[in-house]
Amino acid sequence: MTSPVRVRFAPSPTGHLHVGHVRTALYNFLLARGRGGAYVLRIEDTDTERSTTESRRGIIEALDWLGLEWDEGPEKGGPYAPYLQSGRYEEFRAAARRLWDEGHAYPCFCTTEELDAEREEARHEGEAYVYSGRCRDLDRDEVERRLADGEPYALRFRVPPGRTSWVEPTSRGMVAFENAGLGDFVIWRRPSIDGGHPLYNFTVAVDDIAMRITHVLRGDDHISNTPRQVLIYHALGAEPPSFVHLPMILGPDRQKLSKRHGATALDEFRRQGYLPEGLVNYLALLGWSEGEDRELYSLAELIESFSLERLNKTAAVFDYDKCRHINGEQLKALPAEERARRALPYLRGAGAVPAELEPDTDGWPRLVEIIEQIADRVKLLSEYTFYVRPFYHAPTEYEEKAVKKVLGKSGARERLERGRAALAEADGFTHDALESAFRELAAELEVGLGKLIQPLRVALTGDRVGIGLFETAELLGREAALERIEHCLSFMDSHDLGA
Repeated sequence: MTSPVRVRFAPSPTGHLHVGHVRTALYNFLLARGRGGAYVLRIEDTDTERSTTESRRGIIEALDWLGLEWDEGPEKGGPYAPYLQSGRYEEFRAAARRLWDEGHAYPCFCTTEELDAEREEARHEGEAYVYSGRCRDLDRDEVERRLADGEPYALRFRVPPGRTSWVEPTSRGMVAFENAGLGDFVIWRRPSIDGGHPLYNFTVAVDDIAMRITHVLRGDDHISNTPRQVLIYHALGAEPPSFVHLPMILGPDRQKLSKRHGATALDEFRRQGYLPEGLVNYLALLGWSEGEDRELYSLAELIESFSLERLNKTAAVFDYDKCRHINGEQLKALPAEERARRALPYLRGAGAVPAELEPDTDGWPRLVEIIEQIADRVKLLSEYTFYVRPFYHAPTEYEEKAVKKVLGKSGARERLERGRAALAEADGFTHDALESAFRELAAELEVGLGKLIQPLRVALTGDRVGIGLFETAELLGREAALERIEHCLSFMDSHDLGA
């Protein structure tokens, strides 16, 4: 009988989550949900100098925002607590002592200067540094004497001869490392296992054993850590989990993704107005494909479709335009009411709408109607600000290019005046009535409808770009629209424009 899947997302609370972390968290979540298993959140906070409560809180808030709810972890507990790694120190010490007692580890008394000299010699010879093993076979009496004298030591894992290998349940298949290239690695820092700190490869293996983790999905930058962890598993008498190493995420220049390419931290994407649905959708496709020509997935559809066998072999390139596109499609799929609710914090933050505007108040239906008209024009929630602002703030100045290319053109003033008259006299102030009136006027003036509309759009919104003129005018209302045109005409007069 196959044991239930147990996966873990194990970030360090030393900074912000970036898209690589999020993709790892997502793939673990999808595997657990798709196989009816458990998704564990473990905070690896043993780096006491860099770990912060703020960062830990940010991780939890980020996963909550993304909808990647964990089954066990901080704030929820579970049968394999603690879920803060720092709470397992006594277990780490016990495991370290066991490895020492059983001959899988030994104290290393080498000083920093001695180790630096070894590294320098390897560098001089053009070779990769591997610990010489000078303390590996010290006489037991000498070890006991040096320990009794209180000499500082690190604890090293005694790497056996041969190879360490594992099979990944993906297209990667068999992966193997020559143990000779690993060297006896440190599992506990100086001055001793009572006063120093356990190191990553050791604590991760002990944690995963304690938490009964069956699958470890993580970036392939961890692949060199895996043989060390596999050795620790075996030494502690445990079966290693199935390891899956995910291809890296690269920037458009095919270099490692970094801030020079644009946003990388989840907080940055959130500030820009990405939806959790949009980011989850796009990141799922950065390393996995269902094998169909399909872009848009809900989280539920990803859970149903995801499989380890469909993971890509090669690194994925983060395409910011594609990410925006998918986010825009996910945004467009939301009802206008929901889009308005999600856009509201951005609109308020930019001062685009009254601070007191709230869902389900008298002014709310109007905002929802405005948002509905903008559906195809935005890809990020923050972009609503540009389109919504003119409906709550009459323009006091006009975009520079709009002044030069529209209001400054010959005949612009006449067309604006005739347009004002058409708005004033229109039989009904609706989209259809206004469009009919303006088509008649364009034919009368023998100009294209666009040339008639352009100065009116600038007068109403302050810019050349916006939602349709007739929708804009209808949403503003006749009185407000005429007032804005009067203001624009005064501006043109004062600047001698459009004659």
